Amino acid sequence: MQPDPHEFGRAAERLAVHYLQEQAYRIVAVNQRVGRGEIDIIARRGAVLAFVEVKARRTRTCGAPEDAVTARKCRQIARLAALWLGSHPRALAGVSDVRFDIIAIDAQQRPPRVRHLRAAFDGGA
Repeated sequence: MQPDPHEFGRAAERLAVHYLQEQAYRIVAVNQRVGRGEIDIIARRGAVLAFVEVKARRTRTCGAPEDAVTARKCRQIARLAALWLGSHPRALAGVSDVRFDIIAIDAQQRPPRVRHLRAAFDGGA
């Protein structure tokens, strides 16, 4: 019997949050609904505000986790981030860099391997 894919995704997001906290990021929001989409994690460290997409894979059959972040997905995340920032203008106080990161989790290894791809794409991707 296959494990629940939604629980797998939630576990990956919890692992990503834990990783970011260990790296001194303050978690601003998790699973933030914006319009018709969702931002996985919004995190801040110093003057950097990061919109983080979490991708996890149990196997490499379909490629690396970050391969699932297509150009279309990048545009969607950038659009959702702009909408979120429009409704949370105070979030930009003291911010000098807004970026889009990917946390890729390779779950075929034990413990799962976490890779943080900082500034993985830009808002115009």
